[in-house]
Amino acid sequence: MIKGVNRTPTQASVSLKSATVKQAHISEKELAETSLASMSLPVSQSNSENMHTTVLLEEAVHALAIKPSGIYVDATFGRGGHSKKILEKLDGNGRLIAFDRDLSALESSKSIQDQRFLMVHSHFAAMQTRLAELGVSQVDGILLDLGISSPQIDDASRGFSFRYDAPLDMRMDQSSGQTVAEFLSHTTEQHLAEVIKNYGEERFAKQIARAIITERNDGRPITTTGELAKIVASTVTRFEPGQNPATRTFQALRIYVNQELEELALTMPQCLALLAPQGRLAVISFHSLEDRIVKQFVRDQANRDDLPPNFPVRAADLPQPKLKGVGKTIKPSAKEVKANPRSRSAVLRVAERTEVV
Repeated sequence: MIKGVNRTPTQASVSLKSATVKQAHISEKELAETSLASMSLPVSQSNSENMHTTVLLEEAVHALAIKPSGIYVDATFGRGGHSKKILEKLDGNGRLIAFDRDLSALESSKSIQDQRFLMVHSHFAAMQTRLAELGVSQVDGILLDLGISSPQIDDASRGFSFRYDAPLDMRMDQSSGQTVAEFLSHTTEQHLAEVIKNYGEERFAKQIARAIITERNDGRPITTTGELAKIVASTVTRFEPGQNPATRTFQALRIYVNQELEELALTMPQCLALLAPQGRLAVISFHSLEDRIVKQFVRDQANRDDLPPNFPVRAADLPQPKLKGVGKTIKPSAKEVKANPRSRSAVLRVAERTEVV
């Protein structure tokens, strides 16, 4: 378990070391900010600027192979793009249960007035428990659209973006857990460096951590996004062209305070347990730290032959796969990327539950 985060998933461990992927790429949702990073933008944003374009909308819903009378889970409601499309494919007996821990997402869900739809305020790592409370033990499909959404980035008050000087929050669920500012107020230099290095793939992690802790110890706590971005910019001497030097640090801190990787690791086995035979799991990832967890889980469940070589056992007695991959990974088309640059790094993986109990 990753220490220092309250009221978030705690039953699975994703260590800082194991989270590292050598060729991890930063979420395009965050990289897309960099083209605007040098612009001076006001804190208040218009409704048009907070519009959210659902990534891989048609592809993800198609991947679920919707049964009109089935039960489906949209584990990351966001602004409801996928949910609305799923509802279009359900008949009067179908059912859709959506999850989100973001209070703004809950507010958005009120626009869906449909008896077949139910919104649950919860992180998706509690999916199995919350569904059991609703009397649901098996579903026909689960969709996970990971990462951070455009409205969350564009809402300055949430503290996700270095484009605005705002309170340093970054919590997905504003009603619980510690903010990034609170984390920075008590963490150690070594722990902070590990977080930035392993969740952000930042080569200047040690220098950034040292600068932040020095600032704090000198009586200048870091409480706003502007303060943090300024410290990082003064420390990072080399970064990718067009990329704000704070991009990787902001990603790392967001992932850490929300325990995003740990939550995903907790959720994958629950998806397996909940899916009915031939039920589909569709997961959209935006950076390789997430995608690695999904890919490895599906691979492990599809390849159950983990016995030693030449072990004397009949083929019929070998452990049978519980999941099978469906097709190749799916990425946004050139047309979608042109219309929505933040979709560029999205990867959709699809798996199907086998008949094996």
